[in-house]
Amino acid sequence: MTHYDRQHLFLYQLATLTFLLVIFQSELYAQRPVNEIEITEHIADTSKQRDLIDIGKEILKIKPPQSVDSTGKKFYFSFLPFSTNVPGGGHALITSTTAGFYLGERKSTYMSKVTFTPYTNFGKRFGLPIRSYVWLKDNTWVIDGDIRLLKYPHETWGIGKEHHGDQQINLDYTYFRLYQHALKRIHGGLFMGIGYDLDYRMNIKSTSAIPLDEYTSYPYGTALKDHTISSGLSLNLIYDTRANSINTWSGNYANLQFRLNPVFMGSDQNWKSLFLEIRRYHRLTQDPNRQNMIAVRSFFWTVFNSKAPYLDLPNLGWDPYNSSGRGFPVSRFRGKSLYYLETEYRRDISSDGLFGFVAFMNFTTVNGPKNSMFADWNIGTGAGARIKFNKNSGTNIGIDYGISTNHRGVRLTLGEVF
Repeated sequence: MTHYDRQHLFLYQLATLTFLLVIFQSELYAQRPVNEIEITEHIADTSKQRDLIDIGKEILKIKPPQSVDSTGKKFYFSFLPFSTNVPGGGHALITSTTAGFYLGERKSTYMSKVTFTPYTNFGKRFGLPIRSYVWLKDNTWVIDGDIRLLKYPHETWGIGKEHHGDQQINLDYTYFRLYQHALKRIHGGLFMGIGYDLDYRMNIKSTSAIPLDEYTSYPYGTALKDHTISSGLSLNLIYDTRANSINTWSGNYANLQFRLNPVFMGSDQNWKSLFLEIRRYHRLTQDPNRQNMIAVRSFFWTVFNSKAPYLDLPNLGWDPYNSSGRGFPVSRFRGKSLYYLETEYRRDISSDGLFGFVAFMNFTTVNGPKNSMFADWNIGTGAGARIKFNKNSGTNIGIDYGISTNHRGVRLTLGEVF
């Protein structure tokens, strides 16, 4: 067994052990019947809060609606159009819509969410991404979906620290993603299920003078062909005690996914991957109506020593929710294994929750031909403002400014980053 193989085996064992320890520790503190829901969320009195919708009603002199009925089967929509810089250069018009809703009684069912964020620059760039995280009645099942059709020019920097920050090349391709996972509750907040995952990239080309295979020296998914396909099944484990994933006030979250991409299901190569993410939300106040929290998350992502296409390799900013790497350009670091750690402090500024702020720092390490994993770290940091858009769903407008070596930028979000 080579040193590379031994390192991957150790990381796989460490990731699996960490996931099991998080679940075991949480279950020790919450022994419940298998059919009883475990809700740890602090319930805020939204009548004491204020959002942009309230301000709009005051300006337009609109009478507040009646209180929500006991079933809680009400949709909460948040809508934000904006223009921003995009990977690969230029600007795009983005319209972000978030819907939060309940499919059962609020006492026994978490809030589901669907996000739709179409964008275009009215030229060579467009995107139609739809993300969903749906809780069925009494949290018996959770359905996790991700559908995207993108025309997505962006930069790439090879494997690890193979190239410096100003030595990137530009790629262009059309991308279709179809991920659909169905997980059944096993006990408390633990869910298990299977899913289908498809990544189909078409018309891949380097818009720089250097071909992708020559630039990366990586043999899979970089040759002069017009597409790559990764199609396979995944085994999914989720541990989730967050009553609201749009804006979590307390709870834990862990996600373990093992994915197989065999040739007989359409993949170009046989390859497999492991993704493990853990999040912890720790409140610093007992006041259920005020936000004062430290949130921490980390994830480990590896394709072992398999023949994964270059664009499917673990890379910064392409985790399941595309939320990692504030302060870095998208895909700044890529390799066969990547570890990411981020911490964020969140706090209200105004007593009614209308305004708040965050401060964050993240750490990334990735393997590559010119660097070693866990020996080389890349640090991003920054701060941001929060404006409450919809207090009933907890949806914030987030404006974050992040910096790292050779890069700085602004990120706008509808909802929290994680």
